[in-house]
Amino acid sequence: MSKLFSPFALGPVMLENRIVIAPMCQYSAIDGNANDWHLIHLGQMALSGAGALIIEATAVEAVGRITPGCLGLWSDETEAALARVFDSISEYASMPIMIQLGHAGRKASSHRPWDGGLLQLPQDGGWRPYGPSATPHLVDEPAPIAMEQADMVRIVQAFVDSAKRAVRIGFKGVELHHAHGYLLHQFMSPISNQRTDQYGGSLENRMRFPLEVFEAVRRVVPSDVALGVRVSATDWVEGGVTPEENIELGLRLKALGCDFIHVSSGGVSPLQQIPVGPGYQVPLATQIKHGTGLTTIAVGMITDPQQAEDIIAKGEADLVALARAMLYDPRWPWHAAAALGAQVQAPKQYWRSQPRGLGKLFGDARTGQR
Repeated sequence: MSKLFSPFALGPVMLENRIVIAPMCQYSAIDGNANDWHLIHLGQMALSGAGALIIEATAVEAVGRITPGCLGLWSDETEAALARVFDSISEYASMPIMIQLGHAGRKASSHRPWDGGLLQLPQDGGWRPYGPSATPHLVDEPAPIAMEQADMVRIVQAFVDSAKRAVRIGFKGVELHHAHGYLLHQFMSPISNQRTDQYGGSLENRMRFPLEVFEAVRRVVPSDVALGVRVSATDWVEGGVTPEENIELGLRLKALGCDFIHVSSGGVSPLQQIPVGPGYQVPLATQIKHGTGLTTIAVGMITDPQQAEDIIAKGEADLVALARAMLYDPRWPWHAAAALGAQVQAPKQYWRSQPRGLGKLFGDARTGQR
């Protein structure tokens, strides 16, 4: 029996297999509002046969967007727009749908990737971003606004309010974005956090704000909704955050009721040296899994069904997440199930698509016609 296609409990949420669709920014929202592009994109992901879908990084306040095209969940308007998409997808998709909530911090107000991805200045339609320190991401950029206590209070509340909106919409899980050089990661990393108060310096201080956010969100997310974090296990830069520090963070999160940790890396510094290759982040996930005992999701160039199967079978992670591979092949879980001799959920409308000779790929599929 395939381990990849075995069921698994992600906190309180039961998944039919160990494949997770990772958050993938689409940069296509209008003033933070989801639209028909998200319905089309997420609709095909939700019919893919994966165990769960986590939708893209969704900003908790307007100035927390990575780009002007990023999704948001900070107002009644953005909530209504996202609820329309969620309701339409959920009518036909059986997999649990989750959401990633985040704040871009000093990496906010960027141009969309296809427009170059650099900082978008206020005079060009952008805005002044916030960060833990007045330290820019690129040395030739204007410095972000160094956050004061009032800014921290506001942003904690923004995470709480967005989490409440996500629960109202019906999402089965919430993932807090603590990776890729965005705000919570910025506080954690010595590279971006140059504060000299109780929020900077020692690991205990650098963890303080991310833990405050998690604890506040945990209080408003009910026990039947999974709550976890995505972390960058290492900055891939000397003097940056380390896997050992993330293990300590994970242990603290676990004590606060964290259901899972999703392990990525990098993003906080343009000086990063990442050894990109198949499964290059999996050892980081394994290290954090063994160090924390948290349910762990591995991600990063996991593209081959047998590769994914081996990660689960060897206990290197509890689940595997795919992003770009799913964009390239939205039926990846079907093809993985066929390769591994497993079964997968598929809409009845697609049951007759199964090629001959694959066995019973779609489980109880009955395709007779009078």
